[in-house]
Amino acid sequence: MTGAVEQSPTGGLLIRAIAAHDGTVGDPAAFSGVARQVLAEARRAGEVESQVVALRAVAWAERAQQENVRALRLLQEAARLARRARLPHRLGEVLTTRAAVHLELGRTDAARRDLARAASLVSAAAAPDLSLKQAVLLCNVGRIDEGARILRAVVNAPDAPVDVRMRAATNLSLAESLLGHAPEAMRHGDLAVELAPRVGPALLAFAVLNRGIVLAQSGRVAEALDQFERAETLMVAAGLPVGEVLVEHAETLAALRVPAEAADLCRRAAEELERHHVPLMAAEARLRLAEIALLSGDVGAASVAAERAIEQFRRQRRVGWTALATVVAVEAARQAGGAGPADLRRVRRAADVLGRLRMVGAAVEADLVVGRMAAAGGNVGLARSRWAAAHERSRGGAVLVRLRGRLAGALAASAARHDASVLAHCRAGLADLAAHRAALASMELRAMASGHGVELGALGLDVLLRAGRPGRVFDWTERTRAAALLAVAPPVPEAVGAELAALAALRTEITEARRDTGREPAELLDRQTAGEARIRRATWRRSVPDVAPGSARSAREVRDLLDDRTLVSYVRHGSELVAVLLDRTRTRTVPLGPLAPLRFEADALQFALRRLTRPGSPAALGSARASAEHALDRLRELAVAALGLDPDVPLVVVPTGDTHRVSWSALHRGPVEVASSASLWAATRTRARTGGPVVVVAGPDLPGATAEAVAVAARHPGARVLTPDLATTDAVVAAMSGAGLVHLACHGVLRADNPIFSALTMADGPLTVHEMDLRGVAPDRIVLASCDSAADTAYAGDEVLGFVGALLARGTAGVVASVVAVGDAESVTLMEPLHAELAVGATTARALHRARAGLDTAEHRHFVNWCGFTAYGAG
Repeated sequence: MTGAVEQSPTGGLLIRAIAAHDGTVGDPAAFSGVARQVLAEARRAGEVESQVVALRAVAWAERAQQENVRALRLLQEAARLARRARLPHRLGEVLTTRAAVHLELGRTDAARRDLARAASLVSAAAAPDLSLKQAVLLCNVGRIDEGARILRAVVNAPDAPVDVRMRAATNLSLAESLLGHAPEAMRHGDLAVELAPRVGPALLAFAVLNRGIVLAQSGRVAEALDQFERAETLMVAAGLPVGEVLVEHAETLAALRVPAEAADLCRRAAEELERHHVPLMAAEARLRLAEIALLSGDVGAASVAAERAIEQFRRQRRVGWTALATVVAVEAARQAGGAGPADLRRVRRAADVLGRLRMVGAAVEADLVVGRMAAAGGNVGLARSRWAAAHERSRGGAVLVRLRGRLAGALAASAARHDASVLAHCRAGLADLAAHRAALASMELRAMASGHGVELGALGLDVLLRAGRPGRVFDWTERTRAAALLAVAPPVPEAVGAELAALAALRTEITEARRDTGREPAELLDRQTAGEARIRRATWRRSVPDVAPGSARSAREVRDLLDDRTLVSYVRHGSELVAVLLDRTRTRTVPLGPLAPLRFEADALQFALRRLTRPGSPAALGSARASAEHALDRLRELAVAALGLDPDVPLVVVPTGDTHRVSWSALHRGPVEVASSASLWAATRTRARTGGPVVVVAGPDLPGATAEAVAVAARHPGARVLTPDLATTDAVVAAMSGAGLVHLACHGVLRADNPIFSALTMADGPLTVHEMDLRGVAPDRIVLASCDSAADTAYAGDEVLGFVGALLARGTAGVVASVVAVGDAESVTLMEPLHAELAVGATTARALHRARAGLDTAEHRHFVNWCGFTAYGAG
């Protein structure tokens, strides 16, 4: 090229300008400086055509940095130069590029005008790029079918440049996904990733991002999250802003029902996109924020964000996106109780637009909203027709789209009083959900995913309660509660081992700082939050072998395991509580009235018990004791008395998620076993014991721990004792693996904000629920003699996350733990007789029952232990 420049300076500049433009398409960071240098030389030489091409190259580099206002100014200069110099094909190229910038600025009319003018100007060589830009515009305004047809032609055009074919393939993969053509979407996404390295790192980053979007929409979530992480890394390496990645990543997390993390990503994306003047994507980020707010129950924030997005989309003339935002705005108004006839008309129009544009998932959601509003207004015919249309449209869609379609079908059948059809739709939807849940690698994601099935479960339950078939009611509830704990991925201790070690070291620093200074440094807490987030994300992304969804046990199967026990499964039916009772001879249902009073008394009991563990005047402690006993009496009256049970019969309790922390052992005179589902209880009932050793652990900074460990170990000759100085996380995990019985006397740290990081304090830092799950820790039986160790956090679908749930899911048959804070010195009074009973073969429930009977409950702290400790599982 140097020789060409010497022979023909202007020709050499043009060649270099063209090369700079082609380079900026694939690697703007590397070629931006080259393009600017060529532009400066072309200006000095007065070479107009080279200036036009170089201006287009620099503008593309600015666009890659999302500096679209600067890009537009450069392209306007290039267009003026091309017109004056009568360079029609260069003007056509500039207009084609300027259309892309106009589109990102949300100026769809201007983009359309530029493309129309470029059509008569571009050369044959530039025609594929023009077609690509026309197709992208069509897709962005919602005419996806038309855009996809053009994109298919570009991908298959033998004369199209490789970068144009690659960009067409990646846009076509998105279009096919929106149209519900998952195999075609994946095929073109793979083609884009294959072609991108031949062009440059920037286009590879976008190809990987778009592949992640398609994977997410196809239900392959772990792979999608991995692609988003990879895309962000590639974009940073290519010197590109990451706002678009954050938006798409956030949408996937919202679908996984992880709203806090999704909202954080969306806010970051919106701020970055608005700062870089990319209103096209910024409006989409604002819409995602509205959807996430709706998922979180913040209808006020959802409404504000959705209406703001509607204004932006209207200015951008993006009909499909306006319709999407309208659906969110109207649903927010409906949930707030402020929707009226005008809102119904709005959302009907939006649903029609989305259906016409063949935006399948969005159209299904829109028709669901239309149906709900029509039904609320008494127009059952319209509701049924819209729900039926949504179900029909969802066929063949991704799993979460099918789930929404099944819900629509169930609602339509319910409106028509076709109970058999309601149940058929609900069963099919819950089966899809089970498969989706089992494909998730993280216990946390599986628990949260169950929220997708709550309404299906409630519709089916309503039908069966009306039918008065207690056995079928029981079987149905087992489909819908704590199902995540029945599908457990194999342990993978190496998956995030380095991160866990780093986090444990950091927590040790925080503990030492608290001891030395009485405070926790903000910088260390920020690092802890970041470390936890990295571990969670790594767990979400990991691939796992196929895991069976886990099967619910029928009433007949559970009955065969009860022996002399009676099982009570508490079920929420709207705002009411219903009990389903099983014993050896029959199944029956008992309505118990509103759930709210029971929740109130459970909270009152928790508060009173906590007061009793703290120093106070005799009068204050007497008042707390009276409050606790009153709450216990009311709880017995509300939850147990109406059941008509023999007070001494052994009881199995399956609570609702929001009554999991009730002190169930204190409400019934006989032995009590608790489990989050009857199926999980049945699994613990049939687990064979390994016969492994007894391990006793005394944690640090707990004055009575060593004495308690010594007293407990004395009941088990040959028990292995880990004293506070030896009780490191690694040593405890190693000792627990394969153990027959474990006793842990240590501090517990409850993390209601992030329950998988609730922890037991060891000598070198915390042992978290997450780490125990990843390492597959599951001794036969375990006693958690620490505060709040049974305080699992409840999620939609009666799912719970915490120590008890994780242990029972992994294979532990019996757990003794407390739902409240307990006194350190007093716990040995309960633990010694408990282990005396365990040593002679009693189950955890019977051992706890006999040990509790020996407590002097006149002493307040012994009364707290009597109330707080509960046996979980049948071991």
